[in-house]
Amino acid sequence: MGEARKTVKAKRPASPRARPGQSKDSAMTATTDFTEQFQTAAGDMQDRAKAAFEKGSALLADAGEFSKGNVEAIVEAGKIFAAGLQELGKDCVTDGKGAFETLTADVKELTAAKTPADFFKLQGDLLRRNFDALVSASSKRSEALLKLSNDSFAPLSTRVSLAVDKFKQAA
Repeated sequence: MGEARKTVKAKRPASPRARPGQSKDSAMTATTDFTEQFQTAAGDMQDRAKAAFEKGSALLADAGEFSKGNVEAIVEAGKIFAAGLQELGKDCVTDGKGAFETLTADVKELTAAKTPADFFKLQGDLLRRNFDALVSASSKRSEALLKLSNDSFAPLSTRVSLAVDKFKQAA
């Protein structure tokens, strides 16, 4: 029971005391140099943080403008597409009326045939003419749909090109 108690002294914060072989003035100068370096480093960090914040704010503003442009392009593409579909619908109605008039005239011609030979000859002629009209109308519709899809995609294509250019600039 004869344990010896050891007392632990609390360590004091380092003070600008001179180390053995160092004068008190040089210790103060070292502390002052460290303080100046720390303040300079802290100032640099603040400047960098401020610059990064400003750059981030500018990027967010650019992203907002870019998104707004994308929405406008989508709306414009929708308008072009709707107008094109409306025009195609009008063309279909006009063609339908013309086809009905042609059908009525064809039925009158078929009923006016005197002999079965005339009837079959007329029927063959009508079939060829209507097949040619079908091919012509199909080609016309295909070309119109292709043009409509190209026209309605043009605003979106422009935005994609702009996005690619921005990514190239950022990289």
